Amino acid sequence: MRKLLFILIYFMAFSNVKAQSEESIPTVSGDTKLYNSAGIEVKPEFKGGLNKFYEYISKNYRTPEVQGLKGKLLISFIVEKDGSIADIKVLKDIGYGTAEEAIRILKNCPKWTPAEQQGKKVRCAFMLPLNIQSAY
Repeated sequence: MRKLLFILIYFMAFSNVKAQSEESIPTVSGDTKLYNSAGIEVKPEFKGGLNKFYEYISKNYRTPEVQGLKGKLLISFIVEKDGSIADIKVLKDIGYGTAEEAIRILKNCPKWTPAEQQGKKVRCAFMLPLNIQSAY
């Protein structure tokens, strides 16, 4: 049974993960700059805005059927120049398959509008906390 009582999603800057505004990480395309959302001129955005992203998560996240399950997942990912989500990492997990489910829905996530710096599309790192509470 799929019941989702409560998912609260909010974005916060990657400022506690990287002190610099960019980092060199090789990619297939050869572009190595990775910006964090704190120092970017135009932040990446889910098409339709944050409310549409909430709807996407609410419709697709399958909360495990575990009595009393409650906690926060912390997930980092990169929004690529083409708007795709890459390099999804779970930094904090509450167990019971919650991290795997979050990774699944982010891998299947529609493309975002990419970040921009000095008029060019750039790769941008984000951190996503997910508060989860089971209905059981």
